Amino acid sequence: MHPLSQHEQETATRPNDQIISYYTLRILIGATGILLPILVVIGKWISNGSPALEFSISDYYDNGAGGDILVGVLFVLGFFLLSYKGPDRLDNRTADIGCVAALGLALFPTTHCNGCWVYYMHFVFALSLFSVFIFFSLVLFRKTNPVKTMTPEKKNRNKIYLVCGIIMISCILAIAFSLIFLKQAICEKYSLVYWFESIALISFGISWITKSETFYLRDK
Repeated sequence: MHPLSQHEQETATRPNDQIISYYTLRILIGATGILLPILVVIGKWISNGSPALEFSISDYYDNGAGGDILVGVLFVLGFFLLSYKGPDRLDNRTADIGCVAALGLALFPTTHCNGCWVYYMHFVFALSLFSVFIFFSLVLFRKTNPVKTMTPEKKNRNKIYLVCGIIMISCILAIAFSLIFLKQAICEKYSLVYWFESIALISFGISWITKSETFYLRDK
């Protein structure tokens, strides 16, 4: 049996209250992803009296309370990611990148000017943030302690992470396909980008909540 590394020894001796806070933080991060598509619609409904879906989640910037909620949730998500401390340095650095990307999304809206550098920076930050989500699901969350036998619950959690990561990749590809190959009128009529973004965010949220091991699939 290999001896535990210094980091693993420190992790094993952390106070329980600190460990619980990390689990809670994962739930909060996941919840922001799941609730964001719903909250922006409710915010627009309150402000404009219409629940009609926008072309994308980013297009809620100029919809009264919907835009305020969008920016607020992105800042909260960025704070949560900055506060997140995973089991390895790579987890922390990846979360830091996610924090920068979330804040970039909030500060560089697509509605500022169509085709200017702010417009394009928004998509750079969006792709970066989803790349962080995918990397957590497919790589970081699925890592296993080499000195321990993988439990059945861990195997099931890994399956969820894998499915969530694949769904997020599929949604990003679907967005690219719809924007390139479908007529804009069709995309706007069915709010395709909004739905693909929402599915990707919900998958991200499920992945993080699963990582919390709070509600289900906790190791016995």
